[in-house]
Amino acid sequence: MTALPDPYDDPAFYDDLIPKRFLAWVVDLAITLILVVLALALTGFIAIFILPLVWMGVAITYRTLMLDRFGATAGMMLVALEWRRLDGRQPDTALALWHSAIYALSMSFILGQLVSVLLMVMTPYKQGLNDKILGTVIVNRSLVS
Repeated sequence: MTALPDPYDDPAFYDDLIPKRFLAWVVDLAITLILVVLALALTGFIAIFILPLVWMGVAITYRTLMLDRFGATAGMMLVALEWRRLDGRQPDTALALWHSAIYALSMSFILGQLVSVLLMVMTPYKQGLNDKILGTVIVNRSLVS
């Protein structure tokens, strides 16, 4: 694949992305919560004192591993979404790490969250803040695979 389809010429690639992304986010949030509780239990709950760092570390690790290995998180797979570069190629490990880190940082501040949601609503590719910065996009998986 040389490039992703234009959202105006092939809107099916981008149909229903916002509700699907929200559902995927809820699923991934639940998975992250479970992983954080497991991490806390493994430390005898001593890590509760650095909970924000534990949460961010778990979230970044989970997202990076899933995006690198599968091109989607578990939540994204559940709703048939896939993460791609704008040229259509699958991103590499470094890009998955950057994507996860920028996502975690943007979720740490209300302004980052608002900007990300506004970009999803306003951009043709329905990109979040981290997607816009890195030149990536979420598309309906069944159409690109």
